[in-house]
Amino acid sequence: MRNFRNTFLVLSAIFMLFITKLSAQEEPATDETTSPFTVGADVVSNYVWRGSKLSPNPSFQPTVKFAKGGFTAGVWGSFDFASGYAEADPYISYSTAFGLTLGLSDYYLCNLELFNVSDTLGSHGLEINGGYTIKGFSLSANYIVNEAPGVGTKGGDTYLQLGYAYKNFNVFIGGGNGWYTSNNDFKVCNIGIGATKEIAVTDKFKIPVFGQVIVNPDKEQLFLVVGFSF
Repeated sequence: MRNFRNTFLVLSAIFMLFITKLSAQEEPATDETTSPFTVGADVVSNYVWRGSKLSPNPSFQPTVKFAKGGFTAGVWGSFDFASGYAEADPYISYSTAFGLTLGLSDYYLCNLELFNVSDTLGSHGLEINGGYTIKGFSLSANYIVNEAPGVGTKGGDTYLQLGYAYKNFNVFIGGGNGWYTSNNDFKVCNIGIGATKEIAVTDKFKIPVFGQVIVNPDKEQLFLVVGFSF
């Protein structure tokens, strides 16, 4: 898409107007002493995303974000220091009290030119995403709006995922086309089960540990991912 920058600005403006209206309608009470800025990180055994392994080595995945009311803006990243893989993804989203979330994400690989938005070597994949959660069920839909050969998007790349969270584990199934499958056709590419556990280090300090077993039937691959958060 040649007008990537204009598309991004228009979508961002529409999104900001939408969430501003929603925020005016439902602004939950907040603790004035709590900072809206947070920093966190995960360390994972390998980086698997939507059924595809992006890095085979342990990866450091930090997050810096601002959250107020239902609005969130931040940057999520994944860094594999063994292979040099580096990804930094800015995003904005708005979540409502009834379970709906709408957002924009920018997928960017750090070894590419930051301001290259061309159709020949574009370094940004712009995604519109939405999700809905009710009780244990979750449904998400994601759509790439531009062609960016640098990060591998073709424009129109679609990914859908359905999940259910039980008390001690969760299950999910996802399918996509373009970016996510071997021949660009829409196929199931991400089936998995995950679980979390807290490991007590002291009486007051616990480390959240998580793990996933993932199958990609399209590429005929099986993945095991474990990690911890801090």
